[in-house]
Amino acid sequence: MEDWPSRPTQSSSTLVARDGSSDDSHNSQLFPAIPALSEAAIYLSQTTSYITQCFSGFPEDGVLDEGQELVTLTGGQASDSSSPVNWSTIRDESNNASSDPSTHGDEGTSFSGSSSLSRTEPMSSTRFFQNRTSLFQDLVNRARKTVRGSADDIGWLQRDLGMPPVEDGTKRFLELLESVRKNEHKLPNSMVYLLVPGMFSNHGPLYFVRTKTYFSKMGLTCHIAKIHSEASVDKNAREIKEYIEEIYWGSKKRVLLLGHSKGGVDAAAALCLYWSDLKDKVAGLVLAQSPYGGSPIASDLLREGQLGDYVGLRKMLEILICKIIKGDLQSLEDLTYEKRKDFLRKHPLPQELPIVSFHTEASINPSVLATLSHVAHVELPIAASLVADGQPTRLPVVMPLAAAMAACAQLLQVRYGERSDGLVTRKDAEVPGSVVVRPARKLDHAWMVYSSMKDEPGEADTSQVCEALLALLVEVAQKRGHRIAMKDD
Repeated sequence: MEDWPSRPTQSSSTLVARDGSSDDSHNSQLFPAIPALSEAAIYLSQTTSYITQCFSGFPEDGVLDEGQELVTLTGGQASDSSSPVNWSTIRDESNNASSDPSTHGDEGTSFSGSSSLSRTEPMSSTRFFQNRTSLFQDLVNRARKTVRGSADDIGWLQRDLGMPPVEDGTKRFLELLESVRKNEHKLPNSMVYLLVPGMFSNHGPLYFVRTKTYFSKMGLTCHIAKIHSEASVDKNAREIKEYIEEIYWGSKKRVLLLGHSKGGVDAAAALCLYWSDLKDKVAGLVLAQSPYGGSPIASDLLREGQLGDYVGLRKMLEILICKIIKGDLQSLEDLTYEKRKDFLRKHPLPQELPIVSFHTEASINPSVLATLSHVAHVELPIAASLVADGQPTRLPVVMPLAAAMAACAQLLQVRYGERSDGLVTRKDAEVPGSVVVRPARKLDHAWMVYSSMKDEPGEADTSQVCEALLALLVEVAQKRGHRIAMKDD
């Protein structure tokens, strides 16, 4: 009997098969940020391999070649258990025995019946061993799938050779942002600005409100798309298309879109699916912190074999989204890597569309625990008589969104070694063919749409960042239009 496999001392140990060949599939780290878990997964794989080898007295993988069958060995063959089994000889002897005329008749019938019964036991044993081996192998495969999670999916857009390259526009964005802070505004009044909110915006009354008010004070026409943020991407794409057409026919002005989070995915889908109807009505698109390539959070919560399977998170999310807030779980499923890959390969963005993509990294400094975000307000009519103007008193509703984003960002950093804003990794937010803005300032996923109760002194606020992004988009559109005109000439 061979020794039981010892626990690996290094997570990158090479497994050696019985024939001396190495299994390269186990060489890679399963959990690079936590070596202990990587070692545990490899040890489990080694143990399963050892148990599988214990059943190697049968043909490889426990499956007989076509035409082979197990028969009961004769007394002499059975007693010599150390000698290897020649499956071809057994098959030939079995065939010769069945074709020998001397075996027919009464005695032949008895022999045939006993031989059939004797063959049943080894074949049952084979199925038993196969089932046990398959059980252990499935266990290892499931463990490896769970441990790896979305490691193989993050940043897939950048590895896809069929995707167009991006252009770094960070320097120009910072120049525009500095001009905006000096009250040098460059956004034209000849366009309409449509802000597309992300998930749960229907339950956050102040989502994008500060930015809309800021634009209106500059004399710009700005709207917030009133879509059901927890609806599927296809449904929201159709509603955004109708929104754009309504704005265009009412104002005769082209539309610049800025979508945040899932709102950017919804807006991009509208342009992919309905470009023939919208190409004369849309001037460009900004995707801010959008999971254009997919989200590891959504994938790990919903995909089979991921963490959400083990604690019933999918069922809990279904109750929350479908029953409580009357949404559609498809809205979250559309952000998984599988859904995004399938959609983008079928419906790429139009190459002539000017695009700016913006992504950030959340701070995990302990100071964020004291940061509160203003997400809504409540009115107290009963206190109106105590106020000079008689207006109802408003109290802010605040939530520790920065702390929640910091916790998620730390999780993604530890598990995958990826930087993120808490929900979207930086790699997945870069749209192929776009001008990419990669600021060094630490900003979480909620900062773009919900103002903090305490703004950072000396730093631009959310409205100014949105203005600079749209100003950059206007320049990108102008340059692209100039290049097209030059080609036509």
